[in-house]
Amino acid sequence: MTHKITAESLHDGQVVRLTLNAPKGNVLDAAMMEDLGTELQILRDQAGVKLLQFTGAGDHFSFGASVAEHVRDQVPRMLERFHGLFRALIDLAVPTAALVSGQCLGGGFELALACNFLFVDETARLGQPEISLGVFAPPASLILPLKIGQARADDLLLTGRSIAGAEAVSMGLACASFPGREMMLAEVDAWVRKHILPKSASSLRFAVRAARHKFHDTLETRLKHLEQMYVSELMATHDANEGIASFLERRQPAWGNR
Repeated sequence: MTHKITAESLHDGQVVRLTLNAPKGNVLDAAMMEDLGTELQILRDQAGVKLLQFTGAGDHFSFGASVAEHVRDQVPRMLERFHGLFRALIDLAVPTAALVSGQCLGGGFELALACNFLFVDETARLGQPEISLGVFAPPASLILPLKIGQARADDLLLTGRSIAGAEAVSMGLACASFPGREMMLAEVDAWVRKHILPKSASSLRFAVRAARHKFHDTLETRLKHLEQMYVSELMATHDANEGIASFLERRQPAWGNR
């Protein structure tokens, strides 16, 4: 167990639940990313794990990555660390599920999007608000078109709007929505017992690699390109730096359109 991530073993170790444990916002800062990376490394040696779950402590899944770590001198290391988590999940190839209550934004939404299965309750609000800060979301820019098509991906990525759980289901992003967190946990547990536990752990990993061949190839080949665009081009603009600064200073951005 680590400080900002708690790990819980369920069903005799066949399911592992990782909880983002820094409420209220469960912000994915450097410390939480490091802890999460450590837990994913530990899972590499647990051959019997059939499902990895992600959830958030308290009322919210995650407000996203730390905006303070998006400033120009810190963002290269932040993106490298964050994107490393996606590569670790690809290497692990264990089926994954996100169980989302409350706000699930930015990097938190990207973590949920990376999962094979996404479950929500009626409090869930999901979105990529990065454009409102003058920046963009590299993993979501690749994942959303693959999952829901370009038009719907453009809607979320270019407007920055948040969607409720019911809309996420209708888009095909979420598998199901439940009236509350407790019912979500109970119903997902029943789903796990029916659909996951009877399967072979080793065969599930091959199935993940096969089913996600295009998905993984896209992330592995293109995420680094978007990371470089972000660091070398986007962060050289006035407006990207202004958007981050205005958020941290709690004021409206003064866009220069440059």
